[in-house]
Parts: sequence; C-alpha cells; structure tokens
Amino acid sequence: MQHVELIARSIAGGATNQGDTMTTILVTGATGDTGRPTVKELLKKGFKTRALARREDDRSQELAALGAEIVYGDMMSLRDIRLAMDGVRRAYFCFPLAEGLVEAGVIFAQAAREQHVEHIVNLSHKQSRSHARSKATQNHWLSEQVFDWSGTPTTHLRITFFAEWLLYISSQIQRGRYAMPYNRESRFAPLAAADIAKIVANILEKPKGHGGQAYQLHGPKEYSHEELAAEVSRVLGVDLPYEHVTVSVFLERLGLENQTALRRHFEAVAIDQQEGRLAGLDDIGVKIIGGPLMTVEDFINANRTHFVLEA
Repeated sequence: MQHVELIARSIAGGATNQGDTMTTILVTGATGDTGRPTVKELLKKGFKTRALARREDDRSQELAALGAEIVYGDMMSLRDIRLAMDGVRRAYFCFPLAEGLVEAGVIFAQAAREQHVEHIVNLSHKQSRSHARSKATQNHWLSEQVFDWSGTPTTHLRITFFAEWLLYISSQIQRGRYAMPYNRESRFAPLAAADIAKIVANILEKPKGHGGQAYQLHGPKEYSHEELAAEVSRVLGVDLPYEHVTVSVFLERLGLENQTALRRHFEAVAIDQQEGRLAGLDDIGVKIIGGPLMTVEDFINANRTHFVLEA
C-alpha cells in the first residue's frame, strides 16, 4: 500500500461557505457507503473536508471534483494516519468489516491525540458489547473503549442494519427472489447510509454535548424480515416472498463463499437478531438532523434502477 499522498483539489464551484472553513475534518472510508455521503454533507456545510481512501478510483475522483481534499493511505499505518491527520480538528472513523479494527482504532486514536483533535465520530454496531458472539462486533466494543481511553471526545454511533442490505441482494430481487440468512420474524428498522451521513456531519458541525455518548440508531420504521420483503414487493409491484437461507448459501449467491470472517459474523448476527439485539426505534437521528429519516419506500425509489432489470 502506498503511503499517504496529499492531493489538494481546488475546484471551482466546490464547497460553499456555510460552515467554518477554518476547520478541517477528516473522513475515513471516504469512498464507502457512509463515508462518501458524509464527505458530500460536510462540503455542503462549507467545511474543509479531507477524504481518506485506499486507492484512486471513480468514487474518489468524484469527491475531488466536488472540492474534497483527497488523501490515499492505509488505516493500519501510523505514518499514513499521522500525515492524514495533520491539521485536522474533527474526524469520522469508519472501518470496514475486516480484521484489524482494534489496531486501526489504536492508531487513529493516537494520531488524533497527538493532533489535539476536538471530536471523533466512530461508527459501531448496535449490538456492541464486551461479550459479543461476533469477533467483529466485539472489536467494535473494544475500539469504543480505545477512543474513550484516549481522552479525545468521541461519539459512538451504534447502528442497526443499513437499508443498503437491500442493495446487496438487488441482483436477486431483479430475478424475483428475496433471500436473507436471518429468521423471518427477527425485527429491525433499516437506516439508510445517507441518513447516517447526515447524523455524522451534523455532530461534527456542532459536537458540543455529543462527546462521550453512545447512540443506538435506527431507521423510521421497524419490520420483521418477512414484513420488509412484503414492503419491497409493494413498492416495486412484484411478488417477492421471503426466503430464509443459510449464511453459507447467502454468501455463495453473492460470490463471497470464501469469506470465512463474514460467514462467522453473519452467523453470530443471526442469533443477535433472534435475541432482539438489532430491534427498536429512536428519535435521536431525527433530532440531530432536524428532519425525517428516509423510509424504505424512499430508499427503493432513490435506487430503483438497482432493483429493476432494464427492458
């Protein structure tokens, strides 16, 4: 992995001047589901936004064209993160579902402490706890502790399932199938990444009162998996009966059959779901962003081309 290369992008028509343009905010996972819209939200607010990505691609080029400062680096490299953190006042920490989360958290917390960062928003799991069945979820809990020990004010966002799970199976939905590796009665309230981004950006804009908080966040309406399949069917106008498959079959259909860590995580989450650990509702997100959250119908309509085969 290459070391961080700072690439300043001065693009006419980029960020507006609504926010504190003297404050630089670092967004990790900047080309991912929550990172990319977070960068866009911060640019709208007028912040100098530094986006950390692993490599240059169409997504990073899009963010650069919008006015973000793009940096390329490895979250497992202290040198890279120190360089990416230079001059940063606030930051969003988002790590993929992969090995290395705790080490990356330690590196990020150390670099933030050296830079006297004012506030960090940390993306975590709703079921985060010390005795989690999933190693990935347990590592999120451990990373929360690391940030708290560091002394840098941090907000932990404990998120239920993303609405983006529907995109993960969109190719199946196109073919008239709706299969998930979870019990049909297990409940959750899907939360769109776009809304997570708004929550992150608003906290980073006005962090006062959010330090030391761990927010359990949900979408606007709770469904069982079977009820969600019915809602998707209604919006798309097709018949999509819910199909419960094993985790192994689910990953195989996604071409991820060799991803052992994912299989173990999803198997653990299936039990978490049966125990109700991802269920619930809240009004925290609505209060933070000052408006309603995206419904499942809104999400499907915004991404309809992913669910419908071209004629």
